[in-house]
Amino acid sequence: MLQTQDPRPPVPPRWSGKPIVLIGLMGVGKSTVGRRLAQRMKLDFVDADNEIEHAAGMTIAEIFQRFGEDHFRDGERRVIARLIDGRPKVIATGGGAFMQAETRDLILDQALAIWLDASPDVLADRVRRRDTRPLLRGKDPKRVLTDLARVRNPVYALAPVHVVSQHAPHDATVSAILKAIGQ
Repeated sequence: MLQTQDPRPPVPPRWSGKPIVLIGLMGVGKSTVGRRLAQRMKLDFVDADNEIEHAAGMTIAEIFQRFGEDHFRDGERRVIARLIDGRPKVIATGGGAFMQAETRDLILDQALAIWLDASPDVLADRVRRRDTRPLLRGKDPKRVLTDLARVRNPVYALAPVHVVSQHAPHDATVSAILKAIGQ
């Protein structure tokens, strides 16, 4: 018997009270959107990058410069594992966190991952405003973000929820997330 594919798009999971983890490229608004999402849901908000800086006693740029990306990713994994403690909250991660297999497996198993996505043009426009991102130092942001998107987007697509962030107020993205998770 010939089987046909269901033409309906898959239904994203409803939020079950697990921690919500925002993933995506730098500049997509994970921290800003995450803060507003947490307020609307009356949950705590935690920025993993801030927690990493606090734990290390230095900025992410300093960690990259002094110890390299591998050292940073190891610390990032440990901090995210501490933050995903089963309590409802919103966690913003750095752009590369979900690319690390151990961190990704933890997020997919114990949290609700939401991929915030935006075009490289939108992202480049947003990140030009600040010179604090180690992967962009001295480089063309649009080219770097286009290359990162090519590599990272297929991995980010493993997240069960996908929300596009466009040139619009962050509250529009928050509303889209709430709708996607049935809130």
